[in-house]
Amino acid sequence: MAIRSEHSRQAILDATMKLLDGREPDSVTVQQLSIERIAREAGVSKTTIYRWWTNKAAVIIDTFLESHILSTPVREDLPAIDALREHAVALASLYSGHEGRLMAQLIAESQYDPATLDEFKRHFWQPRRDAVGRVIARGQAEGSIRTGIEASLLADAIYAPIYFRLLFQEGELTPEAIRAQLNVIFDGIATPQDAAQVAH
Repeated sequence: MAIRSEHSRQAILDATMKLLDGREPDSVTVQQLSIERIAREAGVSKTTIYRWWTNKAAVIIDTFLESHILSTPVREDLPAIDALREHAVALASLYSGHEGRLMAQLIAESQYDPATLDEFKRHFWQPRRDAVGRVIARGQAEGSIRTGIEASLLADAIYAPIYFRLLFQEGELTPEAIRAQLNVIFDGIATPQDAAQVAH
């Protein structure tokens, strides 16, 4: 039964990704997607979907969360500023493609659907923000990032340019553009002994 259940769960995730692919003839937007459509594509009942997820937003987030985390790691084995730079550049690169369009649609839907907003914040945004916050706190403990600045505020400062460019389509989501933006931020948060190494 466990194997069958996991097979159904994966079929649901695969069906959701296919429907949101954007390159398939029967693709739909996040707004157009429904639990009924996912169930039909996956060959399962709506009850099966609700066994694992409370709503459509939860299915969508789980669909690309695993690949998102693998593509945009927040590494613990790098110096803090290097880890933050690598994460932000990888995120911008990911959002310059199809995943960025999906994310923009999901954020748009969350503005008028409280359930979507709650799922997005609890299962996607807050865990990623916390992971970046831990790297910032590590950098402060190691002496590469100035203390006295709240880690969550610095995390917001790192993410803000990426999501601004994604949602308003103002400026490029290229590695070069994001590195330049990050250098402005890191120049302000680096301790004096590390400031000279920021712009690289």
